[in-house]
Amino acid sequence: MSDTNLLRFRAAVAGALAQLEARRQEVNDLNVFPVADGDTGDNMVLTLRAVLDELDRLQGSDDTRTIDEIGREEIVQSVARAALLGARGNSGVILSQLIRGAAEELVSRPGQLIDASLIGAALANAAERAYASVREPAEGTILTVAREMAHAIMADVAHSEERGRLGPATEAQAQDLAIAHTLERAVEAGQRSVKRGPELLAALREAGVVDAGGHALTVIFAGVVAALRGDEPPALDHYAPAKISHPQHSSSTYRFCTNFAVTGQGLAPSRFAEDLEALGDSVLVVGDSTTLKVHIHTDEPERAMALFEGAGEVSHLDVADMRVQVAERDERIAPSSGGPNSAGRSRVRCGALAVVNGDGLRSMLTELGVHTIDGGPTLNPSTAELLAGIHEVVAEEVVVLPSSPNVVMAAERAAELSDKLVVVVGATSQQAALVAAVALTGEQSARENALSMESSLVALRTGSVAEAARDDPAGRFRRGEAVGFVGEEMTAWGEPLLTLRAVLEQLAPDAELISVLAGEQAPVALSELEGIMDGHVELELRHGGQPAYWCLLAAE
Repeated sequence: MSDTNLLRFRAAVAGALAQLEARRQEVNDLNVFPVADGDTGDNMVLTLRAVLDELDRLQGSDDTRTIDEIGREEIVQSVARAALLGARGNSGVILSQLIRGAAEELVSRPGQLIDASLIGAALANAAERAYASVREPAEGTILTVAREMAHAIMADVAHSEERGRLGPATEAQAQDLAIAHTLERAVEAGQRSVKRGPELLAALREAGVVDAGGHALTVIFAGVVAALRGDEPPALDHYAPAKISHPQHSSSTYRFCTNFAVTGQGLAPSRFAEDLEALGDSVLVVGDSTTLKVHIHTDEPERAMALFEGAGEVSHLDVADMRVQVAERDERIAPSSGGPNSAGRSRVRCGALAVVNGDGLRSMLTELGVHTIDGGPTLNPSTAELLAGIHEVVAEEVVVLPSSPNVVMAAERAAELSDKLVVVVGATSQQAALVAAVALTGEQSARENALSMESSLVALRTGSVAEAARDDPAGRFRRGEAVGFVGEEMTAWGEPLLTLRAVLEQLAPDAELISVLAGEQAPVALSELEGIMDGHVELELRHGGQPAYWCLLAAE
């Protein structure tokens, strides 16, 4: 925008983001291609937010800096890289390429005011770059919508007597209104293209929807128009969720939507694409010689990352479990669910993820606002499963509660790789995870929450009672009898109720409350424990449902 303040550019991006945020769930519920994972709106929002954050970084605290003072090329390169690193999923990566393509065209014309002619050229270059990023472009998608929006602007310019050009003396407000007029024409063309999508793509036609990414692109442009005019956005159609939601793509055979960045020197996207396709599908590798963004649907995220060993540093890793995403989307849009927004979850600054095994424990953690993943009887999820769980937490920062010493290393690795800020808390038992979860405060940072959680664990003592898996070589107990532990030390054995009482008595000194979590196969009913401590300490009796232990105990 010539020598104008960067704040005008930021306002346009903010307007686009605000409109997309407002219709984010609607976009998610349209998502059936290439996989019905219901995250297109989320992914495109994250990409735009990364751009906005980068503009804030460039502007700093000085609101008077102009575009030319910062440097057009620096802005373009910084914004394009931010979009690339912030992109998730097919839709986010494609949007990042649209942003890069438009930015490249804008910076190639120094001194020219942004007018209809330049907008048309920028959008045409954006569409060309986006098409080039996809190995098998599908018509009827966001790609088609971007191309037809560009064609509409170029056609208007060709038939305009003034060729849509603005003079150097054009005031900022007049320029904004002229750009808004041009973009509104693009929005109209985009809406027509979106409606034609089902004619071009069978997956959309069968599901009874339009393309989610294409619709989102018109929402983005409508938001820019609203920001430029300081008014309401152009009217856009609303679309109902898909009539069917099963995956339309061969990625129904793959579990993890995996995204990561690679930074290095001499990188070439084509060098890695074939090897990635041997591990999965929906492969996108885009970027330049120093930064690549990789997207793949695979069962083996670690192997996909390993392909880049020696080529560059892997970062900004995000792994989403598409089976979970599809199931959540199905539940959200099911007729009995009360509509597409009934399952919406509010985003907070910090959330928590806990590894768990037991339906009662899972319910208790969920009630406390903690997202859970099933660690199985051995509480030993993979790094990929932990990363997928971190992705599912609706927060920008996450604390992880491992629930087992065996999980700590994998959780720390996931924290290093994740593109979210992740802190691992030393809750190495399911009882400890439950106690730590009580301290979770969504408005605090992950580090602040971790400190509060660690403090709550300082005085915690844990115990457990389980079934002996084999006879004791020392003859103390036989297979099938009870064995009791305080911490990791075996301290009691024999008949179940007596063993449980012995462990409780060892935990009781200095305790105000002991939580008793009954397991799935517990031979002692919770009702039998009422009054067992003769009022010396309060017992909180709950069903934990864990299969491996008859009882889990936490003394606070």
